Amino acid sequence: MLIETPYKENDVVSIKLSSGEEVVGKLVEETSDTITVSKPLMLAHTQQGMGLAPYMMTVDPEKAQLKFNEKNVITVSKTMETMAKQYIQSTTGLVT
Repeated sequence: MLIETPYKENDVVSIKLSSGEEVVGKLVEETSDTITVSKPLMLAHTQQGMGLAPYMMTVDPEKAQLKFNEKNVITVSKTMETMAKQYIQSTTGLVT
C-alpha cells in the first residue's frame, strides 16, 4: 500500500483561516506554531465567478512570504489540481 503525505514543501496548499478567509499559496515551511506560504492569494467572488486576488495589497506579491499563526488556522490541505493550475498561472503567467 502506498502512503502519500497530504502535502509537502513547494506544494500549492489551501488554508482556511478562523476569520473565514481561504488562502492559496506555495508552502514554504510548516512548524508547530506557523505555516509559511509564498505568493499568497485569497479566494474572491467576482462577476465572472470565483477568482484569486492578492491576500495583502501592500506587500510585493513577488517577494511575499507570509507566516500564518497556527492558532488562526482551521485547516490546511493540498489544493485541488484545477485551482492549483489557476494559482500557478496567476503567479507565474505559465499555463500548464
